[in-house]
Amino acid sequence: MGNDDHRRRKTPCGFCMAVFKWIPVLFITAVIAWSYYAYVVELCIRNSQNGIAMIFMLLFYHLFLTLFMWSYWRTIMTSVGRIPDQWRIPDEEVSRLFRADSPETQKRILNNFARDLPVTNRTMNGSVRFCEKCKIIKPDRAHHCSVCSCCVLKMDHHCPWVNNCVNFYNYKYFVLFLGYALVYCLYVAFTSLHDFVEFWKGQLNASGMGRFHILFLFFIAIMFAISLVSLFGYHIYLVLVNRTTLESFRAPIFRVGGPDKNGYNLGRYANFCEVFGDDWQYWFLPVFSSRGDGYSYPTSSDQSRVSTTSPVQRYDAMGDTATSRLDGNPTDKLIGASPLDTTNHHHNQSPHQVRSTSVQPTQLLQVQPSSPYQDELNGRQEQLANGSTAAARSSPAECVVNGAAVYIDMTIGDHPLKGADPAKGSPRPANGDLPV
Repeated sequence: MGNDDHRRRKTPCGFCMAVFKWIPVLFITAVIAWSYYAYVVELCIRNSQNGIAMIFMLLFYHLFLTLFMWSYWRTIMTSVGRIPDQWRIPDEEVSRLFRADSPETQKRILNNFARDLPVTNRTMNGSVRFCEKCKIIKPDRAHHCSVCSCCVLKMDHHCPWVNNCVNFYNYKYFVLFLGYALVYCLYVAFTSLHDFVEFWKGQLNASGMGRFHILFLFFIAIMFAISLVSLFGYHIYLVLVNRTTLESFRAPIFRVGGPDKNGYNLGRYANFCEVFGDDWQYWFLPVFSSRGDGYSYPTSSDQSRVSTTSPVQRYDAMGDTATSRLDGNPTDKLIGASPLDTTNHHHNQSPHQVRSTSVQPTQLLQVQPSSPYQDELNGRQEQLANGSTAAARSSPAECVVNGAAVYIDMTIGDHPLKGADPAKGSPRPANGDLPV
């Protein structure tokens, strides 16, 4: 169920341990088998007085039992997967790594090997994470499981009740298993409550051991339901915040930003879809529909760069998640950072100010009037160049911006207003006639 090269040797002791690890699974299976007999045979067939009620009870019971066992089976039998060879460090590089005389040298060797891998997680000293047992670069959110003897993608924890690691490939099945197990227990407890009360009143129709089967069925259903409520609720919380059990106890360390428990939090709906998929028809069925490949994941910093409002579009728009939370080191596959806008923005800038961001000292910026005034302005500029003071007085307004002369023609209308008395409300030329 993991990396073949790192499986433990098959010895008599190892065989005994392998059998021992299946005991919790056999226990759960035995309890389910007994509950099936107690509910179907003792409670429904031998004790039910209403045939129609018995049919509906058995119908819903088998529906919940099927979903429960289907999810449980998929959780147990789904492999943890195998890390591809591209993540494995060659033996000569491993020898160099172990012979390195300083942590900085080891860090440089690992970073050089991982320059083409989509890794954002780091160790405490900022180095790429490396598994000494598997001799591989650990993908993001992957950890080594000592029970499975391999590195597991998006490892949540190793669960003895399923004899498997809860990981990227079966986490959806595990959550559904908890949910359907809770529904199964609550349904059994609710439908057997009436017979449980009749038992204490001494009015139960069942006789002999059948009465005790119904009694213990109710107690065990309530006991398992209480334990499952907290466990299922906790994992629903982890799904909504996009966090594993290991990450809730030890936050992942990012190359940029350091430790951050919410580093993978994309929002509740996007987090839910990352585990259960985008198609709602498969949300509640134990079939694989999770997003991604298990090796790279979008981060909250990726989400902040995307302005789309739809969570599905936001997840897809992130594209290659290998570019998240990375710096300019080519080892980390950084997206090219956009240069900062260093322009000094003036919010109260006058509308008559003319500014150029690439003005050279020899440049002459001119405000071009409309074509009827082009000849007149050219003549005035020639007079100004010849040193004519009169032309200078009649020329457009002149100012210097960063060494560049700027001319603004303030002429109003087609012709100067002669004899216009402002007190009499002389009409003002239309704005469209302004040359500037």
